[in-house]
Amino acid sequence: MDLQVVEQVARLDGWLAEGGVVVLSGAGLSTDSGIPDYRGPSGSARRNTPMTYQTFTGDPLARRRYWARSHLGWRTIGQARPNDGHRAVARWQERGLLHGVITQNVDGLHQAAGARDVVELHGNLARITCLACGVLTPREAFAVRLTDANPRFAAVATAVNADGDVELDDAELDGFAVVDCVDCGGMLKPDVVYFGETVPADRVSRAFELVAGARTLLVLGSSLTVMSGRRFVLRAVKQGVRVAIVNRGVTRGEPYADLVIDAPLGVVLPHLGAAPVIG
Repeated sequence: MDLQVVEQVARLDGWLAEGGVVVLSGAGLSTDSGIPDYRGPSGSARRNTPMTYQTFTGDPLARRRYWARSHLGWRTIGQARPNDGHRAVARWQERGLLHGVITQNVDGLHQAAGARDVVELHGNLARITCLACGVLTPREAFAVRLTDANPRFAAVATAVNADGDVELDDAELDGFAVVDCVDCGGMLKPDVVYFGETVPADRVSRAFELVAGARTLLVLGSSLTVMSGRRFVLRAVKQGVRVAIVNRGVTRGEPYADLVIDAPLGVVLPHLGAAPVIG
C-alpha cells in the first residue's frame, strides 16, 4: 500500500475501534472468491440484460433460458468460499465492533465466514422459493433435480455474472427442461430479488434501523450505482452518521463520504480491526 492508503487505513481502523460500525457490502467483496463484480475491475461485459420478475414469470422460453444459465452458474457460486474480506467482517463482529451487516450480495459468503444476522437485501441464491405455495428448497436439492431432468445437457458457460447467471449460446439450450415445485406444481424461482421486484419492506426497515444506530457506515466493494444500496448512504448522511468507502474504482457515494479508500479489499481489510476497542 502507498503512504496515502496506509494513512487512510489507520484512520478507518480508529473508527472501527470505536465500534458501532454497520457494514454495507457489494459484489466487489466477493471477487477474491472467484465471483465477478458487476461493474468493477473484474466485471465482464455482459451480453444478457439481468432477468426481470415480469419476464421470468410471463415468458416460458425466457424462464427456461434463465434456468439453464443459472444451473451452470451455480457450479461457480455454490462452490465459492469466503475470502479474507468476509473473514475480516466476521472477525470484527466477533470482537463486538459491528452494529450490523447489510449485504447486496446473494452468495451467502458472509454467513459462510461466520457472520451472524446478516440482512440480505437481495436474497440468497442458495434458496429456491415456490411462487405458488411459498415453500423453500435448498439449492443443492433443486440442482440435483435439474441435473436428473436434463441428463444430456452438457453446455459450458463462457462467463459467470455476480448474480449467478452466465453467458451461454442459445443453441445450447435446446431440450432443456425446467422443473416445478414438488409440493404443489407451482413455478420455482431463486429466492432473490429480480429487477422489477421490490426489496421486502422488512429488510429495508431493518437496514435503516441499523444505519440509524451506527457511528459509521462502512461500504465495502460497492459502486453504489443503484439506489438499492446508495439510499443507505444518503440516509446515513442525513442522520449524521459518517460514511467510509473501501472500493476499487469510482463509486457514486464519494460525494457523501467522509473517507474513500481506492484499494483492493483483500489488501485493506485484513489490516483493520486489530486495534484495542475504544470505550
